[in-house]
Amino acid sequence: MLKSLKKICLMLPLTFGLGACWELDQEVLDGVTADDIANSTNPNLVNVLKASAYSRIVGSWGAHNSIWSIQEVSSDEMVITHKASDWEDGRQWIKMHQHEWETKEESFNNSWNYCYTAIGEINNLIIQYPDVVELKAELSVLRALVYMWLIDAFGNVPIVDENSTGGNPTNNSRAEVFAFIESSIKDNLDLLSDGTNKYTVNQLTAHAMLAKLYLNAEIYTGTPRWADAETAADMVIQSGKYSLTSDFFANFAERNSGSTENIMTLPYDQNNAGGFNLPMMTLHYLNQQTYNLQEQPWNGYSSLEEFYNSFDDNDVRINSFLEGPQYAADGSRLNDISAEAGDPDGQPLTFTPEINMLTPNAFRQAGVRVGKYEFANGATSSLSNDYPLIRYGDILLVKAEAAFRQGDISDALTYINMIRARAKVAPYNTLTADDIFDERGREMFAEASRRTDMIRFGKWNQAWWEKAQSEPFRALFPIPQQAINANPNLVQNPGY
Repeated sequence: MLKSLKKICLMLPLTFGLGACWELDQEVLDGVTADDIANSTNPNLVNVLKASAYSRIVGSWGAHNSIWSIQEVSSDEMVITHKASDWEDGRQWIKMHQHEWETKEESFNNSWNYCYTAIGEINNLIIQYPDVVELKAELSVLRALVYMWLIDAFGNVPIVDENSTGGNPTNNSRAEVFAFIESSIKDNLDLLSDGTNKYTVNQLTAHAMLAKLYLNAEIYTGTPRWADAETAADMVIQSGKYSLTSDFFANFAERNSGSTENIMTLPYDQNNAGGFNLPMMTLHYLNQQTYNLQEQPWNGYSSLEEFYNSFDDNDVRINSFLEGPQYAADGSRLNDISAEAGDPDGQPLTFTPEINMLTPNAFRQAGVRVGKYEFANGATSSLSNDYPLIRYGDILLVKAEAAFRQGDISDALTYINMIRARAKVAPYNTLTADDIFDERGREMFAEASRRTDMIRFGKWNQAWWEKAQSEPFRALFPIPQQAINANPNLVQNPGY
């Protein structure tokens, strides 16, 4: 039978003894067996059952101090400066920028728990309904997506699936995690839907996942898989089911569910599925008046000047940033009466690319802000925009890079110039690795891609603004100290 519940609590015995609760105001299954589901003619039964797993994925991805934050602030595209009494935060974000983080950082623990709580939810569902073949296949691929985030951030992580026994798991090697992800996708691919639902994994989602996994295979395993990356990207491209939107920013608008480009998205909703807190994270306090926001922003995240300057003035994607004078919704100029005396812009609120310092007295209005996602008028602290986890534009760039790495410059130029044409910039006639890296930066800004790209292109340990050259071991984040304290079988990543 169907039973309407406000809150379900599930114990996750495979996830280091943590329990978890998810809140989802919808119908869930109660007392339904696997046979009931398998024999039912109601197509909504499985969809309702798997809703808890997807709600975990939506979770805190787009929130401050979790997995999106550590990917962005550790890269050269975004920073959280220390503004006198604001954003000191135990120096966590200063250390994140300078690659001097410690194992105890709260953001690492939040990211780890976000991933393993989702995995625990998925495992519980597979254990409860092991014979519902299509459900198990879809959840296995969804779990592989979470492991793609874990292998990228933490590397040597425990593989915990429906066959794991109780107790504290040990680390698996990064190569073992890679093989688990690959087999989880390939073994279940044919059982997935062949549709294009953006909110659940399907066959094309799985091919896109493989393309992104193989693109980073050399980093994860030591063995490049460029041809496999290209083949997987081709499966998506040649399907003909996706295309670049003519308007780049339509993919990030509040009402972006109709995007022809977004392959898999997180369906945030300010009332029913909060957690995408970008306006709070990046906007100045006074920008509450710009968008009539229901809460005052925190004035945190901004972009680095050098990264902002990598965009041509006529590149439409430069509008991914909020730069220049800021106004209220009625058109009046915003005035920050608390602006620092040394700020050359004075009190009129103006976002400038130059940031005077990282810490301890960064100017309140220094740094261009993240404007890639639409901030709807009257929004709450959470956006209702669907967050694009996998986007066709990214897959075209995977195709271009994979072709380039194999010496096929002609194909690489074809696909990278499709991206540049949409951005209204001149096509490349020749191509270098740095060109591809730079183009990925402009296209994928604020989509949690830059850190991974910097590592793959050998840029990660280099010096940039207010950051010295960092140690090679920093290419992996540490296993969170809280996780090790809870599970003594975990081994810390080298260097920490």
